[in-house]
Amino acid sequence: MGVDYYNVLQVDSNATDDDLKKAYRKLAMKWHPDKNPNNKKEAEAKFKQISEAYEVLSDEHKRQLYDQHGEEGLKDMPPSSSGGSAYGSNKKGFNPRNAEDIFAEFFGSSPFEFGSSPNAGRGKRYSYSEGGTENNTYRTYSSEGGTTSTPKKPPPIENKLPCTLEELYTGSTRKMKISRTVVDSNGYQVPETEILTIEVKPGWKKGTKITFPDKGNEKPNQLPADLVFVIDEKPHSVFTRDSNDLIMTQKVTLAEAIGGTTVKVTSLDGRVLSIPVRDMITPDYELVVAKEGMPIPKDRKNRGDLRIKFEIMFPTKLTSEQKKALKRVFNS
Repeated sequence: MGVDYYNVLQVDSNATDDDLKKAYRKLAMKWHPDKNPNNKKEAEAKFKQISEAYEVLSDEHKRQLYDQHGEEGLKDMPPSSSGGSAYGSNKKGFNPRNAEDIFAEFFGSSPFEFGSSPNAGRGKRYSYSEGGTENNTYRTYSSEGGTTSTPKKPPPIENKLPCTLEELYTGSTRKMKISRTVVDSNGYQVPETEILTIEVKPGWKKGTKITFPDKGNEKPNQLPADLVFVIDEKPHSVFTRDSNDLIMTQKVTLAEAIGGTTVKVTSLDGRVLSIPVRDMITPDYELVVAKEGMPIPKDRKNRGDLRIKFEIMFPTKLTSEQKKALKRVFNS
C-alpha cells in the first residue's frame, strides 16, 4: 500500500471525521516546524506527511480510492490545481495541498497567525527565544518579510512526588493518575484522565525533576504546559540522608561505650548488618561503614557511606560499690 495514512495519523480504519480532526490537531501541533527548531528537517517531513494523510482520509472520494487501491489509486486522480506540498512532495496524479494551508484552514487564525497574505508564513523560518525561557515565545520570519507568532507556552506545572528512603534506595515504579482539560476537535475544553508511569531510579535525590511534556491543561490559542513531578523525601524513622550518605544515631550504655559493642542495623533493602565497635565511644565519635549508604545514580557500582553517631546513656544512679569500682578502673 505504500504510505499507511491511518498509521501516520495514529487512527484505525474505522476512524470518524471527528477522530481524524482530533488526531490531526494533536500531531500537527506536535510536529509543526516552528515548534521544532532543533530538529526542523525531521519535523518538516513528519508535518507534511501528517497533512497529506489528513487530506486523503478526510476526503470521502480520496479515502475510498485509498482504501480500495492504496497509494497507487491516488495516482490515477486528475492532477490538482491547488499546488504542491509545502515541502516538495509532488505525485503524478494526486498533488497534495500545501501543508501550511491545511494547517491554517483547520485552525483558522489560531493558534498560529499566518497573516492576511496567502503566502505569509511560508519560506525560510528562524526561531529565537523572546523574553527568556519563562515565556518561551517564538517568532517566525517569512520570506516576504512578515512576522508571525506561535502560541505561548505557560510555565511548567510542578507537583511534589513524596518518596520513602526505601523507594529511593531500591528504585520503584509509581503510577500517577492525572486529570486535565484538553481541547477537542471542535475547540471545546473537555475533561480527560490519564495514568502516568514514573520510574524512580535508585539514588535519586530530593529535588530531582521528571518532566512530561505537554501534559498540562490545554486552552484555546495556547500550548499546553509541561507537567513536572519533583522528588521529595519522606522522613525516615532511623536514617537521615546527607547527599549520598546515610546517617543514624545509636544509643549505647556507658559500659558499651567503654568496653565495645556490636550495632545491628537493618538496611533500606532489608539486610541485617552486624557492625562491631571496637574503639572507645566518646560523645563526638562517629563510625563510618563504607558503601552502605545510598546508590549513586551516575556510578551504579559505588554507594555512599553509612555514618553511625552515638548517644551515650549515662546511669542515673550508682551504688557505692559501683562508684568504687569505677574509681579503681580510671585511676589504674
